[in-house]
Amino acid sequence: MQGVVKVYDPVTGFGVIVCDDRCEVVLRPGSLDGSLFRTLRQGQRIVFEVAERGGDRVATTLRFGSDGY
Repeated sequence: MQGVVKVYDPVTGFGVIVCDDRCEVVLRPGSLDGSLFRTLRQGQRIVFEVAERGGDRVATTLRFGSDGY
């Protein structure tokens, strides 16, 4: 799935991604672990997988937007 970072707080690790279909996906603390990202900025395009956790749609396996699927 692809989307754009709506908001990201590097202190808490919490954020929100707006998917191309306009749904929102949560970034939980630790979402960047194991990825090439150290931080995210508003408006940044990323590719990611979606998992259901605790009733939320959560972004996992983050990659750069140019990395494709």
